[in-house]
Amino acid sequence: MKIVQNHARLTENLRWPEDFPAGTVKLIGVLEVLGAVGLIVPQATGILPVLTPLAASALTVLMALAVLVHVRRGERNRIALNVILLVLSLVVALGRFGVFG
Repeated sequence: MKIVQNHARLTENLRWPEDFPAGTVKLIGVLEVLGAVGLIVPQATGILPVLTPLAASALTVLMALAVLVHVRRGERNRIALNVILLVLSLVVALGRFGVFG
């Protein structure tokens, strides 16, 4: 949604994009998609599986920043999903880096 919708339409559905330039919102969307692909494809194919924990680490940082944006905007009802995604990506990162093994 962040990649394909124009900025005006996106701000109708989500409020936080009004604080950011259109290019930044698109960049966030691209980073989220790359992170999702990076979580699955390297580990599933066996090609450069080290990219999986790196993608998970990057998504952890991205979700932490999303939490900060929602806290700053007073959107406490939007924080839960970001916290859940943050914790899940952190678990994947730590697990794939071998911290739990």
